[in-house]
Amino acid sequence: MLYWLTALSDGGDFFNLFRYITFRAGGAFLTALIFGFVFGRPLIDVLRRKQGKGQPIRSDGPEAHFAKAGTPTMGGLLIVGALVTATLLWARLDNPFVWMVLFVTLSFGAIGFADDYAKVSKQNTKGVPGKLRLLLGFTIAGLASLWASWFHPEALQHQLAFPVFKDTLMNLGVFYIPFAMVVIVGAANAVNLTDGLDGLAIMPVMIAASTLGIIAYAVGRVDFSEYLDVHYVPGTGEILVFTAALFGGGLGFLWYNAPPAAVFMGDTGSLALGGALGAIAVATKHEIVLAVVGGLFVVEALSVIIQVLYFKRTGKRVFLMAPIHHHYEKKGWAEPTIVIRFWIISLILAMIGLATLKIR
Repeated sequence: MLYWLTALSDGGDFFNLFRYITFRAGGAFLTALIFGFVFGRPLIDVLRRKQGKGQPIRSDGPEAHFAKAGTPTMGGLLIVGALVTATLLWARLDNPFVWMVLFVTLSFGAIGFADDYAKVSKQNTKGVPGKLRLLLGFTIAGLASLWASWFHPEALQHQLAFPVFKDTLMNLGVFYIPFAMVVIVGAANAVNLTDGLDGLAIMPVMIAASTLGIIAYAVGRVDFSEYLDVHYVPGTGEILVFTAALFGGGLGFLWYNAPPAAVFMGDTGSLALGGALGAIAVATKHEIVLAVVGGLFVVEALSVIIQVLYFKRTGKRVFLMAPIHHHYEKKGWAEPTIVIRFWIISLILAMIGLATLKIR
């Protein structure tokens, strides 16, 4: 919205700053951060009053989690609120990719909110049926994938780009949309599975979003894309404003979510943020790089898949408990140790993902 202040500029004054994506990204970060600090405590107080017993705790979960009974959930409302407010204020609202990512974020957030509400109101851990969640998720992802594909350059439409290998594209044809849908839904659910310890999911999401924001900025500038020899996707640079807002909102939330958490993000936050990561990857044609940058989420999701499949075939378990962060809890690792080590892994994977921009 503030971008339109450039109409008041003569080319050399303060208003000219609003032309620059990096300046507006900084503004979005600060806006989202302040939003989180201002509204964080009041929101937590409201959630605590409305929810009473807070988020239900799994009876078969790690014993240490029973001490968290009564902690309110739906803290994702704080992140999404900060993120959307800052993005609408600082991003160019004539950019289709910004609206595509916002659409996915808000839609998956709505699914997560319904799931959290069902869990809290019924005081059980089941929530919205899984099949219904997947149906809604794939519907949203399908619309978003068509949206992104429509605005991709003709040479990149329905193409899968490969990192490291210069100018390598695979034409997926009619299969590209289903592939992109899986990327978005998979990212949303992988982040959802990761959100099991205080502060565990939010920092890796912030790291991954920051990395994808840099990538979006690079592929959205013709000079950078030519220098780095990556595929140019006009308009995606504006996504940097969104990811900066996500980082600021995430920091504001982490202030209250750091162990011991005063609030959980719930499915409201994890599905919204995971869907956003998948949508950004699809918009920037970096779907494969997302699997590297978000490798922690991939491992968490795979641990659940492996556990379920192996148990069905043999009646035995590969892990003491899935997702894998619970496995380490069962082994006796302290929660802060798991969280910080997983943060470190996320940062390492982000650096590897960024390196794909230059290694060609």
